[in-house]
Amino acid sequence: MQLSDKKATLSFSDGTPSVEFPVYQGTVGPDVIDIRKLYGETNMFTYDPGFMATASCESGITYIDGDKGQLLYRGYPIDQLAVNCDFLDVCYLILNGELPNAEQKTEFDGLITHHTMVHEQMQYFLRGFRRDAHPMAVLTGLIGAMSAFYHDSTDITNPHHRHVSAIRLISKMPTLVAMAYKYSKGEPFVYPRNDLSYTGNFLRMMFATPCEDYVVNEVVERALDRIFILHADHEQNASTSTVRLCGSSGTNPFAAIAAGVGCLWGPAHGGANEACLTMLEEIQANGGLEYVGEFMEKVKDKSSGVRLMGFGHRVYKNYDPRAKLMQETCKEVLGALGLENDPLFKLAMELERIALEDPYFVERKLYPNVDFYSGIVQRAIGIPTSLFTAIFALARTVGWIAQWNEMLSDPNYKIGRPRQLYTGETERNVPANR
Repeated sequence: MQLSDKKATLSFSDGTPSVEFPVYQGTVGPDVIDIRKLYGETNMFTYDPGFMATASCESGITYIDGDKGQLLYRGYPIDQLAVNCDFLDVCYLILNGELPNAEQKTEFDGLITHHTMVHEQMQYFLRGFRRDAHPMAVLTGLIGAMSAFYHDSTDITNPHHRHVSAIRLISKMPTLVAMAYKYSKGEPFVYPRNDLSYTGNFLRMMFATPCEDYVVNEVVERALDRIFILHADHEQNASTSTVRLCGSSGTNPFAAIAAGVGCLWGPAHGGANEACLTMLEEIQANGGLEYVGEFMEKVKDKSSGVRLMGFGHRVYKNYDPRAKLMQETCKEVLGALGLENDPLFKLAMELERIALEDPYFVERKLYPNVDFYSGIVQRAIGIPTSLFTAIFALARTVGWIAQWNEMLSDPNYKIGRPRQLYTGETERNVPANR
């Protein structure tokens, strides 16, 4: 970051001397006021619930302009990456800062491919879970347990260890997610194969059985690969901030990523596409297309308690750039699988039409977000709703590990320690005769 010529001055109405703070500039986006000395000079904290106006770190990985509807990975627009690259290209970019050349791609793809197997004993750990356990509960446990199996790469002060951990997490996540799915179905685990792509391998581990092999559908493979790309990173969101905060204590990378998975599990974050699909299914059960108008009127009535899932975003105040790509992918997949008349897709299109025309939604900039269509795509592929968030975690792992590594490489890195505005009781004594 670069020091700006201007400074920020904090003044007080009670005559307390004003305080000056330096201002720093990024390459794009808002400047930041450096308030690190605020408490020392004023004995005050800032108050910012949800960190809506607080930059918690300096990062060069992802940039979002919510007003423009822009998402950049290392400077590259998400729409260009989704069309011209595969997921491992994007992984390399996020980890290393540049897209790979032909030689680098061959080496990186081979490195990931040849580390997809997990320690054989992990399946015994997995068998300790109930069959009906939520996949995110299973995944949190499996990732946390990786530190017990791969403790030779947990020295966070060693850059080589951090690199090895990153490769292990990215390569083994598809295997772990597929194992969680197979276990829930009571089917035998399917081992990875080195002759398939990252995404093709995951599809085979999910859907192949010993009875017959699984032939990867190229359209489905491309669609799921695009879902991975669109979810690879998203700046300082809740789960990424959780990974950074957890990692700031010096814990091992597997514990930090497991913490991120736990945060992602929430319906307001990674579970949003699951909630969106549930909403569409409820609309279909209540009358389908004929009920859409009534449903949207209920959404506008705050007293009804009805929420429109899959629309609007905390960051984007314009059309989510990922949503446009996901809509195209949705049409491709449904067409390839002969599901063009899928009733939920028709409902989604009608909801989007109303939201883009009705002044109530237009004024509030409630545009479709990426979750609106990704759930339909995954459902068409055959992925159960309960696994949607685990798929999200699989894709986001590269962003988490890159952010974690960036934090540890930052000379300004400190253990996270948010402050508070205390509003409880003042000091008091316990009664002598209680």
